[in-house]
Amino acid sequence: MASRLDLVRQTFDKLAIDGLLITDGVNMKYLTGFDGGTGDGVVLVGKNGAALITDGRYEEAYRNALPEGIELLITRDYFGVAMMAAKRYKIARLGFEDTITYRDFDVIDETFDGEDIAPVPALLEMIREVKEPDELVKLRKAADVSVAAFNELLPQLHVGMTEREVANLLDQIIKSKGAEKPSFDTIVASGFRSALPHGTSTEKVIEAGELVTIDFGYYVDGYTSDITRTLAFGEIAPEAKKIYEVTKQALDATILATKAGMLAKDLDAVARDIITAAGYGKEFNHSTGHGIGLDIHEGPVISARASEADVLAEGMLLTIEPGIYVAGLGGVRIEDDIILTGSTSENLTSGISTDLIVIEK
Repeated sequence: MASRLDLVRQTFDKLAIDGLLITDGVNMKYLTGFDGGTGDGVVLVGKNGAALITDGRYEEAYRNALPEGIELLITRDYFGVAMMAAKRYKIARLGFEDTITYRDFDVIDETFDGEDIAPVPALLEMIREVKEPDELVKLRKAADVSVAAFNELLPQLHVGMTEREVANLLDQIIKSKGAEKPSFDTIVASGFRSALPHGTSTEKVIEAGELVTIDFGYYVDGYTSDITRTLAFGEIAPEAKKIYEVTKQALDATILATKAGMLAKDLDAVARDIITAAGYGKEFNHSTGHGIGLDIHEGPVISARASEADVLAEGMLLTIEPGIYVAGLGGVRIEDDIILTGSTSENLTSGISTDLIVIEK
């Protein structure tokens, strides 16, 4: 298997560059293991050398911890030292990411003629879309921990809890199982607020007869899960049951259709066509899914706006998350994490039922 450095270098000829300056924190972590984040260093990759350039806070941690072929350069002048290394690596045309600041761009612009620098947005993000076997092990673990925590949460839920109490309880349970941190603030949206696709958790009290959407993701070993379930607290309205049934039908059909080689937009159409046929096309107002990994939102995006170049491949890990949001009634979203395994797929989060779960107390 080609190393991650090799995967980057293999793109150089096509992009007409012979070096790449990496400033995005997640991309730096992917290549080097560096966990400092955006703004705490840069990574430079040339055809005949590579370096993590950071400051003394990280010297002890990474002196002997970098992958083979990456040197550690300690300085507070990240970009100045990167430009000196670029000369040493004989980089004649440098690519850079879109996370660079204008001030730092000036540093590379002074070193390279304007024609000898090139923006290369999303290069590392595209490489990261297909997961390596060790990444899939970590993603399975993150999913397993999240599934176990949610199933432990369910019997503790009852009418009268606030959204924030539910979110805090889930956070507490999952951290007790070894999760590092949430990948976003846990969403608990109840009643009319469940019609907000990305509503935050509030002090609103959950009442009988309400839909409650819980959307959560947690990092384990640096990789995240992303799961959503919508619950019924007591008896819900007939239309609420209907939108749940339609959403589940869309979820099941889309997971069944997921396979390597298909276009991302065609997979989106599976869910969208079912929801539209049921009369709720306008109430499904987001993409059908996205990749996850080191970050909570990665490529590919499963969207009607995806291009012909967005082809699903074996080793990708996708969320499938159709939803219907009806103002005044509430909303339903159900989300599973799916690995593409050749001609089929593997559902990492099937350990939580996607049938309508009713909280009776």
